[in-house]
Amino acid sequence: MSMEVTAWMSLHHAMNQRDQRPFSKATLQRIGQFARPHKRPLAGFLICSVVAAVLTVAAPVLAGRVVDAIVTGTDTATVVWLAAAIAVIALAEAGLGLLTRYQSARIGEGLIVDLRTSVFDHVQRMPVAFFTRTRTGALVSRLNNDVIGAQRAFSDTLSGVVGNTVTLLLTLGVMLTFSWQITVLALALLPIFVLPARRMGRKLARLEREAAEHNAAMSTRMTEKFSAPGATLVKLYGRPAEESAEFAARAWRVRDIGVRTAMLQWVFITALTVVGSLALALVYGLGGVYAIQGRLDAGAVVALALLLSRLYAPLTALASARVEVMSALVSFERVFEILDLTPMIEDRPDARGLPDGPVAVEFDDVRFAYPSADKVSLASLEDVLKLDDRGGEEVLHGVSFRAEPGQMVALVGSSGAGKSTIAQLLPRLYDVEKGAVRLSDHDVRDLTADSIRDAVGVVTQDGHLLHDTIRANLLFARPDATDDELWEMLRRARLDDLIRSLPDGLETVVGERGYRLSGGERQRLTIARLLLSRPRVVILDEATAHLDSTSEAAVQAALGEALSGRTSVVIAHRLSTIRSADLILVLENGRVVERGRHADLLAAGGRYAELYRTQFDQPVPA
Repeated sequence: MSMEVTAWMSLHHAMNQRDQRPFSKATLQRIGQFARPHKRPLAGFLICSVVAAVLTVAAPVLAGRVVDAIVTGTDTATVVWLAAAIAVIALAEAGLGLLTRYQSARIGEGLIVDLRTSVFDHVQRMPVAFFTRTRTGALVSRLNNDVIGAQRAFSDTLSGVVGNTVTLLLTLGVMLTFSWQITVLALALLPIFVLPARRMGRKLARLEREAAEHNAAMSTRMTEKFSAPGATLVKLYGRPAEESAEFAARAWRVRDIGVRTAMLQWVFITALTVVGSLALALVYGLGGVYAIQGRLDAGAVVALALLLSRLYAPLTALASARVEVMSALVSFERVFEILDLTPMIEDRPDARGLPDGPVAVEFDDVRFAYPSADKVSLASLEDVLKLDDRGGEEVLHGVSFRAEPGQMVALVGSSGAGKSTIAQLLPRLYDVEKGAVRLSDHDVRDLTADSIRDAVGVVTQDGHLLHDTIRANLLFARPDATDDELWEMLRRARLDDLIRSLPDGLETVVGERGYRLSGGERQRLTIARLLLSRPRVVILDEATAHLDSTSEAAVQAALGEALSGRTSVVIAHRLSTIRSADLILVLENGRVVERGRHADLLAAGGRYAELYRTQFDQPVPA
C-alpha cells in the first residue's frame, strides 16, 4: 500500500471521529444474538482476513530473498521459484480479497435484512399514538442509516480490526528480526504521521459540517419555494431579489469552503507523503550503511522498505478503530431503542377470534386517557430535547351505549368532544383505561387483532390512498379478490363509470395520497375498498365533511351501500346525514349529554337542537 493511500486513510479516520459514549454489556449481548445466525460465514470471514494478513507480510520477505539471491549469485532456479512464489501470493491475495468481499457482503447484507425486518415488524405493532408523534423521516433514518451503520461493524470494522492487528504484529515481528534499530526509528516517526491527521481531520470535519448545513438550508429553501404552493406564495408576497441574494450568499460560502478544504487536504497529503518518504530514506540510508558494514543483508534492506509501507496503514487504522467501533455501537443502540419500545396493543396469549354472524357494538362505562409521550415515543424520533410529559388526562368519562346488529349509532358534538376517540377505540387502535368495548359481547381485548380487522371497517374524512394503482389500493383490503369483484364494488361505490373512462382503468396510478382524484372520487374509492373487505361493523369518521354538495350526494349514495345491513357508528358533521340513525349521542367534553332519535332530540330543545339551529340557521321544527 502506497504512503499516499495510507495518508488518505489516516485523514479519513480522523475526519470521521464521533462523540464517544459508554456502551453496556447488554448491547454487546444483543449484537451477539443478531450475529449468531451468521456465525459460520463470520468465522470463515475472519479466517480469510487472517490468512490475507499473513500473505501481506510474506510478499516483502520473499522480495528480500530475491535480492539476496541475486547479490549472492545463487542459481537462477532459486530466483525463478521465489518469483513464482511471489506471483502465487499475489494471485492468492486477489482470490482471498474476492472471497473476503463476498463473505463481507453476505454477512453485512444479511444483517441488514435481519435488523430491518425486526424494526419494520416491531414498528407495525406500535400504537397509532406512536405515529402521531414520530417524525417519519427520523424513523426511516433508523431503518436506513443506523441499520447500515450497525452493519459496518461486521462487514468493515470487525475485519479491519482483525486483519490490521495480525498485519501489524507480523510486520513488526518480521521487521524486528531484520533490524530492531531501524524498526524503532521507523516507529518514532509515527507521531509525526498520526497527530497531524487528527488535528487536520477535526478542522476538515468542521468545514464539511458547515458546508453540509449550508447545502441543507439551500435544499430546504428550494424544496419549499419550488413546490406549487411555495412558488405561488413567492410570486404573491415574496421578494425575488432578496431570496436570490440569500441563496447566492450560501452558495458562495459553500464554494469558499470547498476551495479551502481542497487546499488543506492537498497540503496534508503532501506533508504526510514527505514524512513517508523520509521514513523510506531512513530505511535505505541506515539499512544501506548496515549492509555495507556487513551487519545486514541487502535483501533485508529491501524487505524492510516494503514492510514499512505496510506498517503505517494498520497502525493508523487501529488508532481510530475504537472510534469506529463506538460509532457502530451507537448505531446498534439507536436501532435497539426502537425495538425496546413496548407495543401497547398486543394479543393476549388466550385471545380468540370473533365468532361469525351479525355484530353488536357496546361501550360499557368507558373511560380513556391518551398515553403520555414517554410510553409511546422517543425524544430523538420527535426531534426534541425532552419528551412532552403531558398526558394521562381522561378524555372520555363513563361513555356507555349499545348498537344492536344492523343499527346505526351517530355521534355529534363540538370539536374535541371525544367523537373520534370513540371511533378509534372500537377497532382497538387504543385500549380503554376503565370499562369495556365489546363486539357481540366479547371484550375487544380478548379478541385477536386479525378478527377485529376483518370485522370492523373504517372510512375517514381524508380517504387515505397509497401511491399506487387503483387495483392495488382495492386489493389492499382483500388480496385474493377477482376483477369481477373489484368492478362490482366500484359499481356499488358509484365509481365504475369513471374508472372505465380512464385510459389505464384499474391500472391508473392515483398519486400520493390519491391527489390525482377529486375529494369525492377519493372517498368513493375508499368506500369501494371497505365494501371489498366485507366488514360487519362500519365506522364513518366525518366521511363527507369536506365535500361539496355534488360530491357529497355521490358519496352518500355509496355510503348507503356500505351501511346496508351492517352495524355502524357514524361521526356526523352535517346533521342532515343522520336523521335516520337508530340512536344519536350528543357528546361534550368526553361525556354523553343527550341521547335519542333525531325527532326526539329536536323536541327536547337541548344541545342537539342548538347544534341544529346553528347549522341550518332556522328554528327547530315544531
